[in-house]
Amino acid sequence: MSILLRNIIRFVLLLLLQVFVLQHILLHQLVGLNLYMLFVLLLPFNMPRPALMLLALMMGLGLDMFMNTMGMHAAACVFIAYLRPFIINILSPQGGFETTQKTPSMTSMGVSQFLTYIAILVFLHNLVYFPLEVFSFADFFYLLLKILLSTAASIVLIVLYELLFFSRK
Repeated sequence: MSILLRNIIRFVLLLLLQVFVLQHILLHQLVGLNLYMLFVLLLPFNMPRPALMLLALMMGLGLDMFMNTMGMHAAACVFIAYLRPFIINILSPQGGFETTQKTPSMTSMGVSQFLTYIAILVFLHNLVYFPLEVFSFADFFYLLLKILLSTAASIVLIVLYELLFFSRK
């Protein structure tokens, strides 16, 4: 399957999964299950930043339209899309990541680097999204706890996704 077709299918499925399933699962008021940002995280390594940010904007606006959140998801997605190349450059080994795998994954980056990559970007996403959602820093520690617990829950979901849908070497 081509990379373009795979990403189109991933875009639609993650958007629908987020809107119709994950948004309705209530673990606790402090835990938000977000998997949609995985679309941005799994785009090809060599994608130009403007295209990356445009696709992130499309994903965020798509989610915002379904959930009536007025651009909060779009802002968080574009933010991580902008920072993604910097994070990949920081985490990449001297020769870059394996070129046979053109997208970030546990096989192309290695387990520890992939987990670091998703942990940083999911945390940054939540660091932008949840203050916009609450629109207040009045209860700072509650907000920080919500960001940390939601980041942990999202990382668990992403690892499960990665283990279920990506073939191993």
